[in-house]
Amino acid sequence: QVQLVESGGGLVQAGDSLRLSCAASGRTFSSYAMGWFRQAPGKEREFVAGISWSGGSTYYKDSAKGRFTISRDNAKNTVYLQMNSLRPEDTAVYYCAAQGAGGYSGRYYYTRYYDYWGQGTQVTVSS
Repeated sequence: QVQLVESGGGLVQAGDSLRLSCAASGRTFSSYAMGWFRQAPGKEREFVAGISWSGGSTYYKDSAKGRFTISRDNAKNTVYLQMNSLRPEDTAVYYCAAQGAGGYSGRYYYTRYYDYWGQGTQVTVSS
């Protein structure tokens, strides 16, 4: 089992930056591909960024490319999402997720690829 706890959300103005953290427990964390998703009111949960178990491969939602950076520090059991140039449309609850044992061989986009989820952290970007 893996437990995930997000932190770092808050209220910011358009153009500001935030760094989200996802602290994981579980001795097999380093073997899990990870992702960040977000969900705005009235919308389905959507993919934001993903990272391979080694950190060697990263993937992003198109609107996040060039603004967001996902990274991981397996020694600290932590995944990060650095968000720059935030826009009001980035407002959502952001969730950290882990794929679990085996993973999905470079697949990150869909929620069904992930076995473990955090409780989410609210990001609000004012215009």
